Parts: sequence; C-alpha cells; structure tokens
Amino acid sequence: MPLVHLEGVSKIYRVGDQEIRALDSVDLQIEKGEFVSIIGPSGSGKSTLMHLLGCLDAPTSGRMQICGNDLSSASQNRLADVRNREIGFVFQSFNLLQKLDVIENIELPLVYSGLPAAERRRRAEQVASDIGLGDRMANRPIQLSGGQCQRVAIGRALVNNPSIIFADEPTGNLDSATGKMILGMFSDLNASGKTIVLVTHDSNIAAVSRRVIEIHDGKIRREYRP
Repeated sequence: MPLVHLEGVSKIYRVGDQEIRALDSVDLQIEKGEFVSIIGPSGSGKSTLMHLLGCLDAPTSGRMQICGNDLSSASQNRLADVRNREIGFVFQSFNLLQKLDVIENIELPLVYSGLPAAERRRRAEQVASDIGLGDRMANRPIQLSGGQCQRVAIGRALVNNPSIIFADEPTGNLDSATGKMILGMFSDLNASGKTIVLVTHDSNIAAVSRRVIEIHDGKIRREYRP
C-alpha cells in the first residue's frame, strides 16, 4: 500500500457567498522511499495539497489515506494523532522557539510521546550529532546561522522517526550555497530510505527530487521525472 493515496480529493473553502475550489478532484499516490516535489505558482493549490498530505486538514470530498489511515472525513484529533506519529515538517521560516536551545527545539515532537526526559534528550542529542550540530547543542537560534537553524528544523522533523517528511520552501530564507547544502541533506535522507515531499515554486529546486508533480488551478497538470 502506498504511503499516500488520494482519490478524487477536493478541498472547497467558502468565503461569504463565494466558493473557492482550492483542490479539484486530485488523484495521487506516493510510495515509501520516494522523493517527490510538488510545484506550482502562488495560488495553484500546492499549499492546500501539502496541508492535506501533512494531516493538517481533511478534504471536503474524496478518499484520502495517509500511512494506512483513512482520513477522508477525520476529526482534528484524529488528524493530530496521525500527524504526530507519522509526519515531520520543515518550514521556510524554521519555526524554532527562540528561548530554547538546539536540543530543546529538536526534542519538541517527543514531549507528547510519553518518553522520559532522559530518553528524549538522548534521542535529540543523537539527531543533533547526525546533522552536524554536535558542537552547537547548547546554542539558541539567535546564535546560529540560517543554515544551522534549518538543520535544527530538519533534526526536529527527524527525531520521532516519521514515515514522511514534508519540506515547505525549505531554502526560501537561505543564500544559494546554503540552500544547496540543505537540499543535499534531503537527498541524503532520501538515499537512507526516508520519504521526502518537497513543496516549492522553483523548478530548479524541484529538480533535486526524483518525481515532480506540477499543480495549477487546483488540479495536477502533469507529472515528470527531472
């Protein structure tokens, strides 16, 4: 069974009397171990699609299965449960807590897992070492470069060993050299077996993935391999 299976999925928002069809009868499958990019201009529906795939929202209609869970009409609590167990997120703006150090930021997804504090810290320290921040564990985000902050965000996404990692414009706040380094990290993670879904508006960034899904006006216009 694929990790992601969408069949006829639509997402409709209503603003007053206006109906906005952000996604329109989308069919999509993503297999375990894939590295997929979702690309499209602003307003194309790519962010809405990521919100559904990342269990942040349920579809208005259609069938949605994520990691073997039927979430076609799931409650917010059900979505949160699957999201916390199966999904890791990396965002353009890092979304780190400024008052916490590297280890405390990385271990945040484990806080609700019921793990003892010592085990949470052990896992976070291991991840920090794996992503090249072993000498920065006590630093706070303000003491780090943009690339280091994004590595912390990647560590936070990895610490609970998710089935899928979603990266939303992960190089948008980085210079080109640092951006290439971060994209290289995603390629390495995929080579190690992680399933990666990268959301971007930039075809050059999408080219690092193995499959590109191009979305326009809420529909998948085409798929191709770079």
